[in-house]
Amino acid sequence: MTSLGVKDELSSNASCRHLMNMIMADDKDVLRDVWFGKIPACFTLSPEETTEREAEPYYLLLPRVSYLTLVTDKVKKHFLKVMKAEDVEEMWFEYEGTPLKWHYPIGVLFDLLASNTALPWNVTVRFKNFPEHDLLHCPSNSVIEAHFMSCIKEADALKHKSQVINDMQKKDHKQLWMGLQNDKFDQFWAMNRKLMEYPTEEGGFRYIPFRIYQTMSDRPFLQKLFRPVSPEGHVLTLGDLLKELFPAAICAEDEPKRFQVMIHGIEPLLETPMQWLSEHLSHPDNFLHISIIPAPSD
Repeated sequence: MTSLGVKDELSSNASCRHLMNMIMADDKDVLRDVWFGKIPACFTLSPEETTEREAEPYYLLLPRVSYLTLVTDKVKKHFLKVMKAEDVEEMWFEYEGTPLKWHYPIGVLFDLLASNTALPWNVTVRFKNFPEHDLLHCPSNSVIEAHFMSCIKEADALKHKSQVINDMQKKDHKQLWMGLQNDKFDQFWAMNRKLMEYPTEEGGFRYIPFRIYQTMSDRPFLQKLFRPVSPEGHVLTLGDLLKELFPAAICAEDEPKRFQVMIHGIEPLLETPMQWLSEHLSHPDNFLHISIIPAPSD
């Protein structure tokens, strides 16, 4: 997804700010690149599962912005062909022994756990021994929809005090969900653009909806109130956010890089304004999902 590289014109120089705003005002190419980003995956059945015959792997392009349990019906049907009904419980997934949380977007799971490994992403399929302490149950798509809409409502509470989402009708909420479920970019964005608007004089959202994930932490993610513009009127950047919440991710020029800061599989410039990131690189749930992982050792 090289076209997602955040533009060279980005600069902390205040004189560039007006030009930068013009460049970034409505970058639909970025929105499309984010939406259509895919991860090639190879699903294999765990050797611990009981089968009637050998199970062939199943290959699939996974949408980064969707959820595992929403896009793996074909995977389930493929492996059920070799299993007895009595050996089948709720399907779940793991990667190198780590259960994969279905309520995290697929791209976040990959960036956190496998971004520096060779493709395809090797995912193990399980039908028994559901890890109750690690995963939420997902018996139907309605559970995914409820989680998705809950995130959108939380994001709009941060951005607009819930005014936009509350002004929408139920059919509008359904359009957001159906756009994601059916992979319909235009259907989704026809409604989602309302959630990305703000009064020009305010310079951005009330607060930026974001979550920072770390492989090295016991906490699910970091989240706090963060405004896109400082009280003095300065545009706040990804670097400003990291200085406040994860300063170890910022290294001096003469220091070796300790961490990678990933959004949709790329490392945006630290000078990128948080407001621009929120408008263009948020997931469909309207949150900016930021993964911080140890930098690979050469």
